[in-house]
Amino acid sequence: MNSISELHNQAVQLINNKAFVDAHPLLVDIIKQDPKHADAYFLLGIINMEVGQPEKAVQLIGKARQLDTNSEREYLVYLIKAYSLTRNREQVAMLEKLFSQLQGQPSLLLDTVGVALSKVGLHEQAMPYYQQAIEQDASKESYHYNHGIAAKFLGQFDKARQAFEQAIHLNPRYVKAYFAMTELSDSVAPLLPKMQRLITQTHNPDEQLHLAHAIAKEYEKQGDYQQAFNILHQYKQRILNKIKYDHQAEDDLFDALYSSALSPVLQQGDTSNQPIFVVGMPRSGTTLMERILSSHSMVCSGEELHDFSITVKAHTKAASSRLLDKAVLDAAYSADFTKMGRQYLARTASLTAAHPHFVDKLPFNFLYLDLIRRALPSAKIICMLRDPLDTCIGNFRQLFSLQNPFTAYALDLERTAQYYQRFYRWVHQFDDLQHPNFKLVSYENLVTHPESHIREILDFCELPWQPACLQVENNSAPVSTASKVQVREPINTKSIGRWRRYQPHTDSLEAFFTEQGIAYGL
Repeated sequence: MNSISELHNQAVQLINNKAFVDAHPLLVDIIKQDPKHADAYFLLGIINMEVGQPEKAVQLIGKARQLDTNSEREYLVYLIKAYSLTRNREQVAMLEKLFSQLQGQPSLLLDTVGVALSKVGLHEQAMPYYQQAIEQDASKESYHYNHGIAAKFLGQFDKARQAFEQAIHLNPRYVKAYFAMTELSDSVAPLLPKMQRLITQTHNPDEQLHLAHAIAKEYEKQGDYQQAFNILHQYKQRILNKIKYDHQAEDDLFDALYSSALSPVLQQGDTSNQPIFVVGMPRSGTTLMERILSSHSMVCSGEELHDFSITVKAHTKAASSRLLDKAVLDAAYSADFTKMGRQYLARTASLTAAHPHFVDKLPFNFLYLDLIRRALPSAKIICMLRDPLDTCIGNFRQLFSLQNPFTAYALDLERTAQYYQRFYRWVHQFDDLQHPNFKLVSYENLVTHPESHIREILDFCELPWQPACLQVENNSAPVSTASKVQVREPINTKSIGRWRRYQPHTDSLEAFFTEQGIAYGL
């Protein structure tokens, strides 16, 4: 039998090489020999974070902290990281206060805490950590990039641009910084040849996707929309052919939504009216609606919270590894909806410390409409609807993470149209249930006649009229979505009809929506 020291060294080496499956049994063997071996629990926690099981990571790293207080600094930092991956803002904020009291933190840990804070929307608190990390070690391009991302979310665009430029200077192959630059600059034409070379040299799908979107954005700025579309189509198709996109699971989920919503409501749920959910397809105006509402003195922004979906999964016994699929949804209908609602409110309690209401603006919460209705029947739900062609082109042009289980459809324009049709059918069917706290809002109507529609929306939310809701450009709250630049402008109609720039690539979509009876080109 290998000694604990030998097993530990082997496990560390395997983890460093990302051989997590091979490292796992070695660490289990260590714990069998020594049930109080703190670092074995810690390393198992690291493995669980890497394979997408942050809840287990929280438990394991918490156990390591209990067993070994001498390693408090490192264990604490990765516990903060694990909680950030579960989107638990309250725990991240509490543990960050403990970390801030420690002296002499190394740059890697400072940056890790900064990223964790940014992950849960605490961008202002993250900034000093990035700055300290860079002061200690200015040679790490990732520190500059992370600093730039937080600055961008806070609207500090010049500072963000400088950070991305420095990241590229330190590592010309740091592709994420190129994409970030294209979002902030009127043109990055000098960088275009570099990006075109890099995209042919990398075989990493994530890097290809970042570069394809960066190149497409530059083509768009030059007015060459055909080239922009072609580069996206070329690389998205390559990636789509490599990944396992489960069309059937997606279709099965929507079918389950339609049938489940018709079941009788047998429980009342928690009657709190604190949350205001803003849902809809991505690129449909959800961020604008969130900015309008959070400009009100009685409302704060929670940004894109994952707390409801995590709460639902926690209340199911489904063996599925997915956050939401038919099995999880079926299991959710057997849960205690009052407990579900209360757990969600407990997870978001910090948001209501200074405001009676908060906005939960996660677009894909539209998949949870009926569960929200049952768990939080008094919560307001606003669903944004935008012209289907603008929405589909917007989704196709949007860089989504390949790890996001809900957005694989956006790799293909025609599949995006099919997904929109599913969404459209679902939200209208839900509207037919006449839930008094659900409202469909047209993006086009909102931006064309903002004051009258904002008055109507505030009335729906039982909020008094405040003129500040018209001046979203004055809202200084951070924005960590794809609309982070646009929503700092006054409400305008500039985005209406942008899909026409991509004709004739939209011909098949126009035919599809005509056949489905869904109006477009409004």
